[in-house]
Amino acid sequence: MTHLEQLMNSLGNICDCGIINDTVNRRYFTGMKSSDGTLVVFKDKAYLIIDFRYIEKARATAKGCEVILQDRLYHQINDLIKKHNAKTAVVNTEFCTVEQFTAMKSALKVGLSSDNAFTKLIRSIRMVKTRSEIELMIQAQRIAEKGFEHMLDYVRVGKTEKEIQLELDHFMLTHGAEELSFDTIALSGKNTSLPHGVPSEKAVEQGDFVLLDFGAVVQGYHSDMTRTFCVGEPTDKMRKVYDIVLNAQLAALGAVKAGMTGKELDAVARDIISNEGYGDNFGHSLGHGVGMEIHEMPYASPSRDNILLENSIVTVEPGIYIEGEFGVRIEDFVVVKNGGCENMTKAEKQLIII
Repeated sequence: MTHLEQLMNSLGNICDCGIINDTVNRRYFTGMKSSDGTLVVFKDKAYLIIDFRYIEKARATAKGCEVILQDRLYHQINDLIKKHNAKTAVVNTEFCTVEQFTAMKSALKVGLSSDNAFTKLIRSIRMVKTRSEIELMIQAQRIAEKGFEHMLDYVRVGKTEKEIQLELDHFMLTHGAEELSFDTIALSGKNTSLPHGVPSEKAVEQGDFVLLDFGAVVQGYHSDMTRTFCVGEPTDKMRKVYDIVLNAQLAALGAVKAGMTGKELDAVARDIISNEGYGDNFGHSLGHGVGMEIHEMPYASPSRDNILLENSIVTVEPGIYIEGEFGVRIEDFVVVKNGGCENMTKAEKQLIII
């Protein structure tokens, strides 16, 4: 069953008609990548209304739906609503602006709501990955890992964070990445204590940690990894902190399984770090889902009771950040399985010294 068929089969529990107008979900359900377009879904049929710029491509690539050339969008949606005798409709509020919703509500001849149930349905379908989706993320991860291997040869004393970022980005984009998963994080020395720091003109110095957080995209699907390594010999404190983070990550990877909550998984790593006296230095959640977005369901954090389902994806990325000194983060991402997980990340995680 396709993703779109899943949506259509469950739609009747919420409304007669669902409207999707965001880039990510439009591509997810139809396979059509575009900056604009409206997917109108009924229980028995779906339609992609799209303008002249994309019509030829849509007719060739959009799957599971009838493609309609956009002329007068709201009139066309009203015609479809009448054709399917729909009485209620809902829009995916996660990406719909207030202005867009207000315009739709005024123009459409149907009871239009912003019921969050439609958004939750979309999230639940997207959370569980098919094997083909997982394979695309593995492809993206292999590109990123080749980039990491390249960076171990490239990084040296005197290279700036921005130079490192640009080199890694260029490598991934010229070795199969459709685009980058997000703005690459490349930090060194004291800047590694910033979990989401922005690469600067700071140059790598002897004895610095270098932290890289990055990913590639293949056919819309993202990868995500973080590695921390050292240029020159680390101090005893740097080695100790690295080992604590690594032990916490390995414990969490060993604990991942379908049926546990995100809160339970987070606690596995957080308890180890806290027991070593660095609990206050681990201020972000342990992980998040990955797919056609770099952050999606499910989440592993102290406040999340969501259940990790089989074939959902979650990152495992504990960290310790000591202000003014250094930071360490190690991140893999895994497929949740009954009784364990499949780790899609193969890159070395023992402390690398170059």
